[in-house]
Amino acid sequence: MSYNAYNNIAPAQDMFLDWDSAIETDGQEFVTLEEGDYNFEITGFERGRFPGSAKIPACNKAAITAVVRTAEGIATVKFDLILYRSLEWRISAFFRCIGQKKHGERLVMDWNRVVGSKGRAHFKPRKYTNNNGEEKVANDIERFIDYNPEFFKDDGGFVTLGPDDEIPF
Repeated sequence: MSYNAYNNIAPAQDMFLDWDSAIETDGQEFVTLEEGDYNFEITGFERGRFPGSAKIPACNKAAITAVVRTAEGIATVKFDLILYRSLEWRISAFFRCIGQKKHGERLVMDWNRVVGSKGRAHFKPRKYTNNNGEEKVANDIERFIDYNPEFFKDDGGFVTLGPDDEIPF
């Protein structure tokens, strides 16, 4: 079976199960990140539509998937970047975080280069109640941290530091 080396996902033809296929994967446990700064890698990007709210009309959005590798496992974090001028600061912070933009510089967003990018952000767990009334926790990005290659100098260019780890200089 061949796999996409980038994200270890089998091609679609290897994903189908027959009625009598053997199964063994139970799925990955949800990893909750403690509040802190973590390196991440972008593994997914989809173009979508924000349906609108009281403050922002319906508009385009970028649905981003990032992974944080920790000793407890891989934490998957999904977030949206709403393409609206009043939120341009967050989009700029994201592109600075992944090294595509510098402070004060004008940038035409290159979404084709987003997947595979590495960045660093301050993560904070957020509690919410799901539709069944159960209290759950999600990993949220509180703020993006401007790109610095020193964050990634170990482990083949991608190292995950925990919230209490020092940046290796």
